[in-house]
Amino acid sequence: MNHEAAVQDANFKRWPIVMALLIGAFVSILNQTLMNVALPQMMDDLGVGATTIQWLSTGFMLVNGVLIPISAFLMERFTTRMLFISAMILFSAGTFICGIGSSFELVLAGRLVQAAGAGVLMPLMTVVFLTIFPIEKRGQAMGMMGIAMIFAPAVGPTLSGWVIEHHPWNVLFWIIFPFAILSIFLGFIFMKNVTQVGRPKLDVLSIILSTIGFGGVLYGFSEAGSTSWGETEVVVSLIVGVVSLGVFLWRQMRSDKPLLEFRVFRYDMFSLTTIINVVVTMAMYAAMILLPIYLQKIRGFSPLESGLLLMPGAILMGIMSPITGMIFDRIGARWLAVVGLGITAVTTWEFSNLTDSTTYTHLILMYTARMFGMSMLMMPIQTAGLNQLPARLNAHGTAMSNTLRTIAGALGTALLVTIMSSRAKEKATEMILTAGINPKDPSNAQQVALITRDATINGIDFAFVVATGITLVAFVLAFFIRKVQVNIEGQDSENEENGMKPAKA
Repeated sequence: MNHEAAVQDANFKRWPIVMALLIGAFVSILNQTLMNVALPQMMDDLGVGATTIQWLSTGFMLVNGVLIPISAFLMERFTTRMLFISAMILFSAGTFICGIGSSFELVLAGRLVQAAGAGVLMPLMTVVFLTIFPIEKRGQAMGMMGIAMIFAPAVGPTLSGWVIEHHPWNVLFWIIFPFAILSIFLGFIFMKNVTQVGRPKLDVLSIILSTIGFGGVLYGFSEAGSTSWGETEVVVSLIVGVVSLGVFLWRQMRSDKPLLEFRVFRYDMFSLTTIINVVVTMAMYAAMILLPIYLQKIRGFSPLESGLLLMPGAILMGIMSPITGMIFDRIGARWLAVVGLGITAVTTWEFSNLTDSTTYTHLILMYTARMFGMSMLMMPIQTAGLNQLPARLNAHGTAMSNTLRTIAGALGTALLVTIMSSRAKEKATEMILTAGINPKDPSNAQQVALITRDATINGIDFAFVVATGITLVAFVLAFFIRKVQVNIEGQDSENEENGMKPAKA
């Protein structure tokens, strides 16, 4: 089935399909952000330590990250309808298990089942949107998808903070559960098969290499963020992951029917926009990780107050996402990306000047402005790259883009947390030596606490400086984005056979 045929086939029921996908994607992403605020209370209720409770997030991320590369194979093997309904049933089952969970083991099992569904859902949604919408409306479609991908992570902390202050943590899962069930019903009623289905051979060795490779790298980055880069567990995990990925890459390049198609990087705009998205994702985690630390640990704001600070930016992003999608359809991604990254760079730099007296109003304004800049970036840039790929590579391009962004998120978190911690330790040591005090003397406890607070703020500020530098790299690259002609399957195949580059506008 080519793109035009798929569009005609799905046109009449297009928006019900979109609604089912958006609800499913929204709750799956919201589910992850709700957890972050709830972990301290869950740690107390389930009787486990901080290292153990983190597996509720780490385990979810690992299963999610491992399944994304396999999603291209699943989309070629199974129908759209079957894959969507199966993913949402898995996610709903996992949510139910977490809701009734009274032990850490049961909740962890539920989280892993959730992740098995969520890992397939996001790549599937991207491919369906690319298939059912005509080229001239892809920006608007991907902007709608951006509502789920951007709005949910921003709303999560506020909702979670309110629930945790007034209700048991299980309520978080019961809030999500009915929406997941609704998405299943919508899938049964409205979902259509819009992608071509074949019987590709299952490459078991590639799945094993992919699982060990991506799982090892993601686990290593995650642990480095919570411990240190020098830990044996982190080093071994990264080495095993990188070596496995090397062998996986070699096997994919030699295969006629690879599990994950690395030849998508032969398309220059896809490669460029993927690099920009990876860099932007790393920078985005600066505010997502560092700001809550500053608000709650340094300034003493409650989780609900911290979440409310993020709310105006979340609402603005939700409003702007479809608007920037429509602008993209008219002018392309370059100037959206340039303006958005310019705003993001300036506001990220502003966060490098935090003090112990920075006003709540200033923080809201800067964060909201930063989210406004971000709303011009993620989906337009990704769409610009995917537009260059022929329809037969949509699933592989989507899987590659989502996989690299998942890794970038883990790497960005680990890198910026490590930078913040190292800088804070260095600054604290320097300030203690300058003051000439003995930190082990109980009489100096108050002074040491003040030094620790100031050193932590300095560490957070320095991490934002690094994040600003990362953003500027993406800003420069954005000037090289250009509009491309969407490939026609036959021409593209001929060009590849003759060693030619894909056609460009």
